[in-house]
Amino acid sequence: MATTQQRLCMNQADGEAGYARNSAIQNAAQSWMKPAIEEVLIGSLNLKSTDVPNSMVIADLGCSAGPNALALVSSAVDAALHHRHAANDQGSLEIRVLLNDLPDNDFNDVAKRLVSFQQSTQSIGLLLTTGIVPGSFYKRLFPSNFLDLIVSSNSLHWTSEVPKELKSNMIPLYDEDEGLRRARRPLVIQAYREQFRKDFTLLLKLRAQELVSGGRMVVSMLGTRDHMCITPWNTIFIPLNDMASRGVISREMLDSFYLPMYGPSDRELREIIQDEGSFEINEMQVHPVEKPLTAPNTLARVMRAVAEPMILQHFGVSSDSMDEFVRTLEQQLTPGNPYHSYLTGYRVFVSASLTRRF
Repeated sequence: MATTQQRLCMNQADGEAGYARNSAIQNAAQSWMKPAIEEVLIGSLNLKSTDVPNSMVIADLGCSAGPNALALVSSAVDAALHHRHAANDQGSLEIRVLLNDLPDNDFNDVAKRLVSFQQSTQSIGLLLTTGIVPGSFYKRLFPSNFLDLIVSSNSLHWTSEVPKELKSNMIPLYDEDEGLRRARRPLVIQAYREQFRKDFTLLLKLRAQELVSGGRMVVSMLGTRDHMCITPWNTIFIPLNDMASRGVISREMLDSFYLPMYGPSDRELREIIQDEGSFEINEMQVHPVEKPLTAPNTLARVMRAVAEPMILQHFGVSSDSMDEFVRTLEQQLTPGNPYHSYLTGYRVFVSASLTRRF
């Protein structure tokens, strides 16, 4: 079992296998969020006191890198500008944008995009200041009563850690034996479900402290349809299991490989939010991933961009082995393959629009 801390980050933004070129699914999830972000942004501006009506602080949790890094905050800034224009407001508009992710994120790429973003707003009467805030969103990141709007996409399904009971009892995420795998499946899912509940409850408490009274939060994450219990890590583990059976990677190393990831149903998410109590739920939606986005080559490259740093760190394999991972997954995603429907079906994103209680 790996003794070093697991490295959670996407592939560097540039390059053929980089996240920037292989994030179409994540981009689709962001586009679903745009109307909700526009709605809550305008609501937040309308609640502003008369002495600072046109100032706002916006934070993105888990911004990652590449063209998607600024998509959510750009939607919020555009909505603020349109709102000002519609109200025939000629006054100044001040917005502070703060982007968060883990320290291993490609912040060089993010910084360059922030500079371009600032320059694009200089001629339209907007004072835009920006900042990068590295760190886990399961810890305090911002001052109390500081943020007006929090956005997050494709990030909050990452948990703070792998359930300890699975690692301590050496229960693999994907047993080679199908019978044993089926028998352990409820135990594995329940362990992850409890870990996610613990983490997301903490996240809500922390963000409630950082948001102003009446502040808004719009989030979207990888999820599952209610009662389906589709484990989000199978798209990575099924091809790795095939590679282990052929001796490309070590079976022992595969059995000690875990991903800190869980995709909740909308019902689970609603229950956690209601039980924690800091937020009102404005709206929740479930968005199926469109079939073109689950084409074999598209999905296989997305999975490489997401998982390659973790796979390389744990297995110590070469880039040739990652090429084999992509080839194996593409074959398994091809119609007619026994794994096709299991790997491509029931993919959804769950989104929620929330307001911090006064």
